[in-house]
Amino acid sequence: MLTAYDEGGPFVQLATNPVIVVVLLSIMLTGFILELFTPGFGIPGAVGTLALLVFTVGHVMSGEAGILTVLLIVCGVLFILAEVILPGGVVGLIGFSLFSAGVLFAGASLLWMAISLIIAFSIATAALIIMIKVLGKEMKFFKKFILSDSTDTERGYVSNENRTDLIGKIGRTKTPLRPSGTVIIEGERIDAVAEGVFIMAGKEVAIVKTEGARIVVREIE
Repeated sequence: MLTAYDEGGPFVQLATNPVIVVVLLSIMLTGFILELFTPGFGIPGAVGTLALLVFTVGHVMSGEAGILTVLLIVCGVLFILAEVILPGGVVGLIGFSLFSAGVLFAGASLLWMAISLIIAFSIATAALIIMIKVLGKEMKFFKKFILSDSTDTERGYVSNENRTDLIGKIGRTKTPLRPSGTVIIEGERIDAVAEGVFIMAGKEVAIVKTEGARIVVREIE
């Protein structure tokens, strides 16, 4: 079906064989899918990359694929990878379109390349469904870009410094508190909030509560 099948060495004949083309594309896409579930860069990614190289180099050596085809495939892969960093779907869709166009124009028969691509995508999609729905696997790759730990007080996280050490200490208001203002506690200027509505300047106050950056004081009668 491909005109270059009978030309070139054994490598070219193998890489451009219609059946092998389907196998290479399926291995490539499935390998990249499985790589999403592997921490770091593992065997599936390496096998997928090798299949991509064999497919591309074989068709370039056969004369069926030119520099434009190679650029389409490479740019497509780069755009798909960029989708991980720039989510939204547009970049990934562009990458998918470029990659598909490169594969379609890489072979002598546009129809067979389209059929090969559909088969490969179907196998890769089936692998993705099995990994998520059947085996219950999580995509390890995306965990590098997602903050999974919760930032709560039980884990030692606070949005602001909680000055619990100030509770019970006595100070004096530097400015009127209406209800917020400044108080002096042991020589330190502190922004505080009156427990009531208003406290005049120069009044003695006690710190009764701290909630992160919010420090509540009560006037001492």
